[in-house]
Amino acid sequence: MTQTPRHYHITTFGCQMNKADSEQMAGILEKMGFQWSDDPNQADLILYNTCTIRDNAEQKVYSYLGLQARRKQENPNLTLILSGCVAQQEGEKLLQRIPELDLVMGPQHTNRLENLLEDVFNGNQVVATESRHITENITQPRRESTVTAWVNVIYGCNERCTYCVVPNVRGVEQSRTPVSIKKEVADLATQGYKEITLLGQNIDAYGRDLPGSTETGRHLYNFTDLLYFLHDVPGIERFRFATSHPRYFTERLIQACAQLDKVCKYFHIPFQSGDNDILKSMGRGYTIERYREIIDKIREYMPDAAISADVIVGFPGESEQQFQNTLKLVEEIGFDQLNSAAYSPRPGTPAAHWSDQLSFEIKSDRLQRINHLINTKAAHRSQLRLGQIEKVLVEQVNLKDPSQVMGRTDGNRLTFFAGDINQLKGKVVSVKITATRPFSLTGDLV
Repeated sequence: MTQTPRHYHITTFGCQMNKADSEQMAGILEKMGFQWSDDPNQADLILYNTCTIRDNAEQKVYSYLGLQARRKQENPNLTLILSGCVAQQEGEKLLQRIPELDLVMGPQHTNRLENLLEDVFNGNQVVATESRHITENITQPRRESTVTAWVNVIYGCNERCTYCVVPNVRGVEQSRTPVSIKKEVADLATQGYKEITLLGQNIDAYGRDLPGSTETGRHLYNFTDLLYFLHDVPGIERFRFATSHPRYFTERLIQACAQLDKVCKYFHIPFQSGDNDILKSMGRGYTIERYREIIDKIREYMPDAAISADVIVGFPGESEQQFQNTLKLVEEIGFDQLNSAAYSPRPGTPAAHWSDQLSFEIKSDRLQRINHLINTKAAHRSQLRLGQIEKVLVEQVNLKDPSQVMGRTDGNRLTFFAGDINQLKGKVVSVKITATRPFSLTGDLV
């Protein structure tokens, strides 16, 4: 008699690193014989891969968990897993809050999912949040796209920004070896993938934990070296990378991006605040003058380069004038995209305990004001593409209009145009831009 297949569902919150982790865990589950279910309420195993950067994302997780916990009370065979940064942060306390949980596991345990589940299926309630070395995993991830793929190059973060919980939950920096990264990229190329996004919480730190250094103190291998090493992998047409830190961003990296044809002329470099005193309070380790130098140097080498960033408003002690300094920076640089957030105190971070917290009303007002400016500047940057011919990698059909396909330009602008997905998927095509919006474009296939 054939056994009824078990189904799983994963819900992912947060950053690209979490999305890559979820794809890895999905691959492990399918290797174990589970099948994907679009409907969590039809799944036998539910995994929430969580983010603790913002409080609202964390609260949403608890809401979702509450619904499934009630379902488990009626169906004890349901397996309930919480992974990611909230799991790492809260650990065993989660079992007191939600006793229905079977497994609580931090990001450093992603590759151990099968072993941890074996323990669960033997009747144990498991918490895996201890710090550990991340081992390579040869399990094939279940990737959402067949055209673009994430590839982790460095895990963890050694920075100590006063607002950020990431080092506490993702551990210290751990670079993968260049050979293991290149093998994964080459394997993806043979499967037909065309674009790779190299991921790291602080990707410019890549290599500084690998053995060896030169007499000058430069590490034998850094992220710029890795780009050169990966560039000749046949079949891959594009490389992107995120996230960069201004403290470690070098002119040599900018030169490499200008020279290497496959590296997209797109940079995600968070600045977080436009005021030096706030940056110092944040522990960011650079000045606004230094940040401007980086942007100027990028545009010197690549005038059309697209630049995106992250910004926090309403940080403890931020005055109206300091916020105005941030608005001035946004106005002058003109980002193609800017991820904005009101400051949210996170457990275990120094800034959460400072007495000069700003009110919800002030933070909301500043967020609304900066978002208006962001949209205005992004619309202007998009408008510059009108009438231009852009190279677009076709990824999928436009779900709102099946007669159109969608893809991204070199500068990461989402672009729509009429075409047959069966003929165009995975191809880089020329598109003349006929209409622009702040964060997307429409055009005609040339």
